[in-house]
Amino acid sequence: MGYDDGMLNLLSILVGIIALPLMLIALIPLLGWLNYLVIPIAVVGLALGALSDSNAGRNLNIVVAGVGFLRLWLGGFIF
Repeated sequence: MGYDDGMLNLLSILVGIIALPLMLIALIPLLGWLNYLVIPIAVVGLALGALSDSNAGRNLNIVVAGVGFLRLWLGGFIF
């Protein structure tokens, strides 16, 4: 719509860029518990991306949250 929508997408991408390295670290065995921090961060970025006109930030955060959830699921929601 306007200036704010582009800024929301930029914030969503920024949140995704912060969550992505944390998610990659959480893929290391015995560090899967870190996904309990990554998933809520990615959901915040997903919400910001959903409010934006563009889909880039939303899609980035969907991937980060999805891989984090998959890692938690494979680890039995423990590791």
